[in-house]
Amino acid sequence: MDELRRFYAGKRVLITGHTGFKGSWLSIWLQLMGAKVIGLAKDPYTERDNYSLSNIGKLLEADLRGDICDTTTVKEIFEKYQPEMVFHLAAQPLVRISYDIPVETFQTNVMGTINVMEAMRNEPSTRVGVMITTDKCYENKEQIWGYRENEAMGGYDPYSASKGAAEIAISAWRRSFFEHDQVNDYSKCLASVRAGNVIGGGDWSKDRIVPDCIRALEAEKTINIRSPHSIRPWQHVLEPLGGYLLLAQRMWEHPQNYNEAWNFGPRAESIADVWTVASKIVKNYGHGDLCDASDPQALHEANLLLLDISKAHFRLGWEPKMTLDESIHMTTDWYKRYHNENVYNLCAEQIETYTNK
Repeated sequence: MDELRRFYAGKRVLITGHTGFKGSWLSIWLQLMGAKVIGLAKDPYTERDNYSLSNIGKLLEADLRGDICDTTTVKEIFEKYQPEMVFHLAAQPLVRISYDIPVETFQTNVMGTINVMEAMRNEPSTRVGVMITTDKCYENKEQIWGYRENEAMGGYDPYSASKGAAEIAISAWRRSFFEHDQVNDYSKCLASVRAGNVIGGGDWSKDRIVPDCIRALEAEKTINIRSPHSIRPWQHVLEPLGGYLLLAQRMWEHPQNYNEAWNFGPRAESIADVWTVASKIVKNYGHGDLCDASDPQALHEANLLLLDISKAHFRLGWEPKMTLDESIHMTTDWYKRYHNENVYNLCAEQIETYTNK
């Protein structure tokens, strides 16, 4: 990680969606390494979000509010701040909400992504773009082996379909404007990254198992488990973020070799059903009860979704550092401590613990 710190020190890095769960952790990590971080996002969802409690916005080069669907705003920010690298995380990130706002979901996840890519294409200073999508971008056949990066895009629900569509757009922009060959040696590099179900401190989103558990535990209520038998590739938020940071460095140094799509998921032993994860959260928290609240009439959500991370392992040298138990322990530890401690320092401590593994 010392190599990463040296690389990012002084780099101008734009993060879209920096007020979100993953974006706030990435902002803190980059700021700790000395990067000049420019954040563009809407307001955080709650005052308890990691972004809000850590006060990371005050430590950034620029803490900007705006909508990535606003072409003019995105273009002006690129022109003013001239980022050298972009991590695009801004999105409508929730499956169940996408059933309520399908048009907005597609506008944000597809056209917002295109706006960012166009601004990147037209800004001479910007060399690297890492576009964060999701493991749900794949045409999920509920297969028992992991999806590889070259498999078909798809999506049953509006959220998953919008992310599959975003991946197709990213591929088109990559091949049309960011490809490297002997004739056209473009100075820019574009990659998409797909991660599993991330957990970690400071996430209060609706319909996610960790926030649902913590809200119930803090209120001393029974935890209702909506999809107890759904199987997911669980990983701590620092795992994929570390992969994104490593990938972006390699893209900067050797763009012709990494200008493509990448999976960042956990090892097989960290793939578990929702009931198992909730049970481990309760054990780490110290108390709590679970209730099977599954509804056969509920909106469709995937029951089984796995990622193949062989490509990241063999070509990037990246691999997960944490077991499922370690990920849940670190996550629960954050929620047990955030009331009484400086949250920025708590996040910095957990980043240091992770990087020292």
